[in-house]
Amino acid sequence: MNAPLGVILAGGLARRMGGGDKSLRVLNGRPILSQVIDRFSPQVADLALNANGDPARFAEFDLPVLPDSLPDHPGPLAGVLAGLDWAAEQGADHIVTVAADTPFFPEDLVPQLLLAAETAGAPLALAESGGWRHPTFGLWPVALRDDLRAALIGGVRKIVQWTDSHGAASGSFPDTPFDPFFNVNTPEDLAEAEAIAAGRAA
Repeated sequence: MNAPLGVILAGGLARRMGGGDKSLRVLNGRPILSQVIDRFSPQVADLALNANGDPARFAEFDLPVLPDSLPDHPGPLAGVLAGLDWAAEQGADHIVTVAADTPFFPEDLVPQLLLAAETAGAPLALAESGGWRHPTFGLWPVALRDDLRAALIGGVRKIVQWTDSHGAASGSFPDTPFDPFFNVNTPEDLAEAEAIAAGRAA
C-alpha cells in the first residue's frame, strides 16, 4: 500500500468554544492547527484541510482546503467524504483523518492504523484509547467513497454506524500519562491543554 494522504477535519461549528475555528486558537504561542500539521505531515504523503466557509482564513497554512460536498454541515463523515474525493483525484488508495482540535495525537498514528487494518483484514480502522473509540481518527479506503456518499444522502450521520457496517478494525493507543486524543472543545479544555503541554516540556 502506498502512503496514505492526510486530511485534517476542521468542519465543525465550534459552538462550545463560542464559535469560530477551534484549530486557530493559540496553544503555547502557536495555533493548534500548526501543531496538528507538524505531528501529521511526517506520517502521510500529502495533506489537506476539510473546512467550510471562507478558505482564506487558513491561507497561512498553505494547504488545500476541502469544503463539504453536502449541505447543512452533516458532520465529520462529510469531511471524510470530501477527503476521499480529493484523494481519488490524486490517485491515492487511502486517507487518514485527524481532528483539527487535538494537538497531542500519537506520532505513530498512521502506521498503527495501517497495521490494525492489515492484521484484522479490514478495509478501515479507527483509533482507540482507554476503551474509547475516536472516530475522527481513522484510516479510510477511497474504494468506499461512493458507499459513504450514499449513506450520507440516506441520512447516516454517526461515524461508527457506517464504520461498523464495514467491520472497522481498532488501532489501540495508551492513554497514560494523558489521553493523546484529548481535544480542545471549550476554554477550559484550552487551559488543560496548556497544562499538558507544559508537563510534556518539563
